[in-house]
Amino acid sequence: MGLNDFVFAMSTHRGRVRAGNEDACDAAPDLATFVVCDGMGGALAGEIASHLATQTFFAVLSGAMPPMEPSSAQGGNVTPGDRLRDAIRTANITVYRKAHSSYEFEGMGTTLVSLTIELRAPTAPSEEGFPDPVGTLWIAHVGDSRCYLHRSRLTHLITFDHSVVEEQVRAGMITRAEAETSPLRHVITRAVGSSHRVDPEIQTVDAYSGDLLLLASDGLNRELTDEDIDHFLAQVPQPPTKADLNACCQQLIEAVNYNGGHDNVTVLLVHVR
Repeated sequence: MGLNDFVFAMSTHRGRVRAGNEDACDAAPDLATFVVCDGMGGALAGEIASHLATQTFFAVLSGAMPPMEPSSAQGGNVTPGDRLRDAIRTANITVYRKAHSSYEFEGMGTTLVSLTIELRAPTAPSEEGFPDPVGTLWIAHVGDSRCYLHRSRLTHLITFDHSVVEEQVRAGMITRAEAETSPLRHVITRAVGSSHRVDPEIQTVDAYSGDLLLLASDGLNRELTDEDIDHFLAQVPQPPTKADLNACCQQLIEAVNYNGGHDNVTVLLVHVR
């Protein structure tokens, strides 16, 4: 996969209330992989957790660090999903050990959402005239950081929050409207580093030329509705330049802060060419 197959941009901000920024984001263009983390914990623990998870995640994917809990298929059947699972589980153990190394890190952890783009060789157009997928999007997440997909002028939320209220909504215990005001709405049920083992949720989605992906910490959706987010993504020129994506990142962050900026916010945009 070449670097000309996608364009990306990212930005993070501490918001208008928090004294520091516990979010982290990074990209490995040569691996076509992108990640956003949202740390938690006292003092600097959340910031350390998110950056440690990000660094470990990419160290495993790049081969610089062996996975601590290999789950990958043997032989030649290793998928991007296997590698993502290994990287996240190793990040989990690394953060978990750090959390138990000193009282000052007690309770530290982080969410994580990642995207890997696996493109296929170009093929001839189908006889029906419809575009064929150009590859596969691999999305992995733990916690309530999200992945959105903007395609054909519509924005879709790809991930389900690993949170108490999301599980209650999916079980039919409460309505979506009730979830918005629930005192448990920010309580997550999975986090990197909160226990010795974590099970990331991994999904695949067909990739099409023109797809626009957004990875974000929950500081975004705490202040903006899905309709707000769709509005900003719909304004991105097609095909976008890196400057266009940077501008959209800044617009999203400015809107979050205009609406209160009660949390750190991180956004990472990727366009499939």
